[in-house]
Amino acid sequence: MRKLLNTLYVTQPDAYLSLDGDNIVLLKDQQALGRLPLHNLESIITFGYTGASPALMGYCAERNISITFLTASGRFLARVIGQSRGNVTLRKAQYRISDQERESALIARNFIIGKIYNHKWMLERMTRDYPLRVDVERFKSISHQLDEYLYEARSCENLETLRGLEGQAAWHYYQVFDDMILQQKESFTFHGRSRRPPRDHVNAMLSFAYILLTHDMAAALESVGLDAYVGFLHRDRPGRVSLALDMIEELRGIYADRFVLSLINRKEVTPNGFYQKENGAVLMTDETRKLFLKAWQAKKQEMITHPFLGEKIPWGLVPYVQALLLARYLRGDLDEYPPFLWK
Repeated sequence: MRKLLNTLYVTQPDAYLSLDGDNIVLLKDQQALGRLPLHNLESIITFGYTGASPALMGYCAERNISITFLTASGRFLARVIGQSRGNVTLRKAQYRISDQERESALIARNFIIGKIYNHKWMLERMTRDYPLRVDVERFKSISHQLDEYLYEARSCENLETLRGLEGQAAWHYYQVFDDMILQQKESFTFHGRSRRPPRDHVNAMLSFAYILLTHDMAAALESVGLDAYVGFLHRDRPGRVSLALDMIEELRGIYADRFVLSLINRKEVTPNGFYQKENGAVLMTDETRKLFLKAWQAKKQEMITHPFLGEKIPWGLVPYVQALLLARYLRGDLDEYPPFLWK
């Protein structure tokens, strides 16, 4: 198991990233804002347009340190990675299966099984932990409905049908998402997913968490030799990390959604930490985004027992372990890809 390294988040939009020896240096108006040894880093995520020096990008590419460029609002711009170190046989197997809809569906259905199962687990846990604060009967009813979608997904061999099951299950799950917000209800409400742009505080945080999770998953896939851009459920589209989007499906609820809910329910974020643009987009302030990123890094250090391996690992290694398991399945070492089924 590899060591869990750190991600550097550069939140100042006008900082230029440069190289000095084995250090990354943040510059503004030719003045150094700070420096950090690169050997401690696994990846760099920067918010803004100023950019990075070719020397830094070359250094990071040689050492498999990815650099992801996002806009100040968190929209993906580009990702710089080094030459592919993937096993050619593994990637050929990935490409071959991706070109076959039925074979793709046999893998993709496990991503969706994981997603629906984990959503169901979240609802069941809410009824157990907060029986006096949530409508237990309503939660149980939706949980039973998710059971039906789980049953159908297990035998599904068609991608369109699978997408339909995922969409229906997600619709039911989101019907009680607002009920899982137990604090600050006057400011944090959820009436459905809104993307590009997010229209409320909750969606702003959900979108940001999904971006971070997708980045972590893409990095994990590349590190085990898979192509993050060639998926099974999400089909090929230029510039889209389709396989990373496939594999975060099973982690959206238990990793990203629970993280956002905890920030709200613990009152670690407040409505003062957001602002609205003229087009209606709701964004986090710089301070809230820094708080969010600090909490995200802390979350990645929390230890859990992996449900398939039975070993204790940090949350931050879950994307890497799932990527390894997918690679093992594609090599023929496993009979089936085991989704992350949390309890």
